[in-house]
This record gives sequence, structure tokens and C-alpha cells, in this order.
Amino acid sequence: MKRLLSATETVAAFFLLAIALLTAGNVILRDLFSISIPDWFDGSRMLQGIALFWGVALATYYGSHICVDIVWEHLKPAGRRWLDIAATTITFAFLAPLAYMVWIKVAGTGTQGTMDLRLPLVWFYAVAAVGAGVAALLALVRIVHLWQGRAVSLNGSGDAHGS
Repeated sequence: MKRLLSATETVAAFFLLAIALLTAGNVILRDLFSISIPDWFDGSRMLQGIALFWGVALATYYGSHICVDIVWEHLKPAGRRWLDIAATTITFAFLAPLAYMVWIKVAGTGTQGTMDLRLPLVWFYAVAAVGAGVAALLALVRIVHLWQGRAVSLNGSGDAHGS
């Protein structure tokens, strides 16, 4: 499990770095030399989609997404656990069909490409689809861990919300 989480974190970080480098490189080249990196906009848009899906996978597993914890804060530990199970189950119920539909998009991409270099979009969509699948899988794993009472947060505590 640690390897899967580490790989997911690495993929998300790599694509965030790629977006930052691509955007910063384009700004520098545009300002200094009045040239633009081909497909920088399409590329950064596709990379952002990939980073988003892989980031959602991590946020779902760690329970570190943005939450309004008015009810959760006033519950006892058992109630918090059940609320976390319900919330994660609902999240899984949305992520599983989303992952399926992203794979349908991959299959329907055909020969579409980026504007300048005509890079095939199918590869970008496929990496994003894997991230969506990992997000659904990690939601399912989180449900099991919550059910067993051993969910972890980003800070490594057993408390699902990390407080």
C-alpha cells in the first residue's frame, strides 16, 4: 500500500512540476525572445487534468479534501467513523462511474491531437483515466480501512480528519 501511495504522490507531483515548468518556460521565452513553446496551452491543460485526477486520489485516501466539519466535530469517535464511512462511500459512488466515463473518453478520442505539434490526446487522457481509476480504488481501500478502524490521515494519525 505504501508503494501505491508513494507512486501516486510521485505522479501527481511530477505533473504539477511539469505544468509549472511549462508555464514558467513559456512566460520567460515570450518575454525575452517573443517566442512561445508549441502547444504550451494544450499541454498545460492536459497535464492539469492528469494532476487533478491523481491529486483527487490522494485527497480521497487521506481524507484531506476540503470539509465542513460542523457535524463531525460534535460527534464521538464512533459517530465520526460512521460519518467518514458514509462520506467516503458517497465519494466512491461518484468516482467509480467517473473513472469508467473517463475510460470511455479515452476509447473515443481517436486521432485527436494538440493544436501545434499534433501530439495524440489519447495518451494524456489515458494517464488521467488511470488516475481516476486509482482515485476510485483508493476510495474503496479507505472505506475498508475505516470499517476496520485503521484509516490514516496525511499526518499519519488514526484520526481520519487529522485533528
